[in-house]
Amino acid sequence: MTTDADKLAAEGRLNRGVAGGRQILITNDDGIESDALGPLTDALAAVGDVDIIAPERNWSGASHSITLYRPLRVRSTQLRTGQNAYMTDGSPTDCVRLGVLGFLKRKPDLVVSGVNRGSNLGDDITYSGTVAAAMEGLLSGLPSIAISIAAFGANIDFAPSAAFAALLARNIFDKGFAPDALLNVNVPALPRDAIAGVEVTRLGKRTYRDQLVERLDPYGNPYYWVGGPAVSAEAEEGTDVAALRAGKISVTPIYLDLTNHSLIAGLAKWDWGWSGPVEVAAD
Repeated sequence: MTTDADKLAAEGRLNRGVAGGRQILITNDDGIESDALGPLTDALAAVGDVDIIAPERNWSGASHSITLYRPLRVRSTQLRTGQNAYMTDGSPTDCVRLGVLGFLKRKPDLVVSGVNRGSNLGDDITYSGTVAAAMEGLLSGLPSIAISIAAFGANIDFAPSAAFAALLARNIFDKGFAPDALLNVNVPALPRDAIAGVEVTRLGKRTYRDQLVERLDPYGNPYYWVGGPAVSAEAEEGTDVAALRAGKISVTPIYLDLTNHSLIAGLAKWDWGWSGPVEVAAD
């Protein structure tokens, strides 16, 4: 079967990078119209051949959702900056699944998700479609990067974030990376020469002043807004939150084993009121 990727390759319209380079899949949760895709593609094309599969709309906050009960539609398109891409009506995770499961002519060697508008720090990663796409890459056995910039609105300079993503990609290809972790990266919204450095961090705590706001539509039916601003609390040293506040790029290795191992032995001593024995099945 001839795919759209085959057709683009035959026409010489793929985003070809260095000769004989690795295959890099870019996706995001901000959608195909994101201004970050062009600079990120250009930067990563210096490292390998780049494919782009992005959602056709914004999926911020989608987390690790996948499409199960309807088909996925995929169309070829071009970014505003001219690079060739695909857009789908699926989620960021769907984008990675498409790329890994055979839509592309070549399976990716690396997944890069971003550059996201707005940071993904601490608890944010449980909601983030950007981080979830990198998680899907990890679950597919691929080294994966999620990268975000601490800025919203128009006229964002994505060049420092894109350059850092390319640097990470080179490091991963040259040095290899752990098969059970992804890298979550947050870049301050500063000119490149004003960034204070790079810090390898752990996840911090991100708290929001959420509220429920009820309003009425023109027909008298209630509807609701849920959300609120982040609370500016003191950040612990060594965390992604503290590094970003200090003007540094934070790089956090994320491990998908969510087990709290320190609680296993204690839980096994509870009175479960069960006829069978309680076993400790893990360290």
